[in-house]
Amino acid sequence: MRTPITTSDVLVAGAGPTGLLLAGDLAAAGLSVTVLEKRPAGRSSLTRAFAVHARTLEQLDARGLADGLVARGTPLERVELFGTLALDLGRLPSRFPFLLVTPQYEVERLLERRAAEHGVRFRYGSEVTGLRQDPDGVEVTAAEEHGTATHRAAYLVGTDGHHSTVRRALGLPFPGGSVIRSLVLADVRLDREPPELLALRGDGENFALVVPFGDGWYRVGGWNRHRQVPDHAPVDLAEVRDIMRRALGDDFGMRDPRWLSRFHSEERQVPAYRTGRVLLAGDAAHVHSPAGGQGMNTGLQDAANLGWKLTAVLRDGAPGSLLDTYHEERHPVGRMVLRSSGAILRLAMAPGPAGPGARRLAALAVGRIRPVGRRALGNVTGIGVAYRAGRGAHVLTGRRVPDLRLAGPPGAAAGTDAPARLHEALRGGRFVLVTPADGPGQAALKEALAGYGSRVRPVYWAGDRRTTLLVRPDGYVAWASDAPSPSGLRTALHRWAGPPSPPGPGT
Repeated sequence: MRTPITTSDVLVAGAGPTGLLLAGDLAAAGLSVTVLEKRPAGRSSLTRAFAVHARTLEQLDARGLADGLVARGTPLERVELFGTLALDLGRLPSRFPFLLVTPQYEVERLLERRAAEHGVRFRYGSEVTGLRQDPDGVEVTAAEEHGTATHRAAYLVGTDGHHSTVRRALGLPFPGGSVIRSLVLADVRLDREPPELLALRGDGENFALVVPFGDGWYRVGGWNRHRQVPDHAPVDLAEVRDIMRRALGDDFGMRDPRWLSRFHSEERQVPAYRTGRVLLAGDAAHVHSPAGGQGMNTGLQDAANLGWKLTAVLRDGAPGSLLDTYHEERHPVGRMVLRSSGAILRLAMAPGPAGPGARRLAALAVGRIRPVGRRALGNVTGIGVAYRAGRGAHVLTGRRVPDLRLAGPPGAAAGTDAPARLHEALRGGRFVLVTPADGPGQAALKEALAGYGSRVRPVYWAGDRRTTLLVRPDGYVAWASDAPSPSGLRTALHRWAGPPSPPGPGT
């Protein structure tokens, strides 16, 4: 049975964290969004990811979501690798100088609730079976409970994971291969609290780690070089205990397993994140080693980059070529994550006499050579990610903007309802223009914003900073100037936000 065609501005295939953040952003901007998810409605207690890094928390803060998630998780200011390398996250230049340990399903619940509140339509039990593009949009067929459904939208975003049906329907390759096999996982109770959480330790022959769910259950995982069997080989608690004892010296009284699994980890990346009116994000675009906990975070950053660009094209009249910058900016980041997470895993697996030396050398480099340590922290947490600026651009263009302190409008009375920091100003999903409160050229800058009033929020530095910044909705610098430049601002707005809106009646 074929159901009538449904129409939306954007179709999102996949209701994992990446798809949920993207759908919520688009719907909050006033676009119609339908999410197709092959799983039935309802959330599983199983989870793949546990780490929410600082840059992801900053993105959630810009949506008013971070504090609630932090309250439900476990912040770690220090993460240990190999027993010799400690990453001091407390040094991060962020409001969130830690790694938040919380199950993926908590992130999904938060994002699904937000998306639903903004009117996203969810179709669970709906699996994409094919797609067709034309100059005006995308038509998707999906197998659903009562037959085949057809959905049409201006754009389709595939966030449907490692085995993405959308990616396969496009005929795109997914080059790469396995980086490690026969990893075992178990969700268990422990009689003794481990001294270190999320500590990856091993000797080149075994490695293991322990992660808390926060409700008395723990995810334990490990690997043994001499126990390399297919994914379908059974796993029992004795095998997991043995790996934990070898790698960590203790099994912490592991008992009562509610779930056991064996899997392998791959490193792959699609060559193109955009094919016409179809885009890929999250695990549909890139998969990599779980070392460093960067998988879910990288997908969420993909969504934060793509959502406002789709909004600019569909709502504000920006050219479709703006979407090319999604691939240009995010593909290099995905490649970097493949390399950094793979390097961590290969160090943990390095066998023989050379292994301990390599791990000690890495620890010395990160711990004692400041530029190396800063770069490692920045890459893993996302704080250091920057996008390439165009030729002749200001040095700040493309860089992440920290959570700046802001002041109220000049001459405003005490108690004026103005954002006190940048992440609060970004919560409307708009661009933010940060200027000195008393600098010259304010009138000219204000004039340059004509037609962008609903898309740009002007705010003011707290303090005596003189640089003018145009901050993109994802928190990166779109344009910067050390002197007022209305023409430069106008050019940047036209590039990133689309043409100005025509004057309304009476203006």
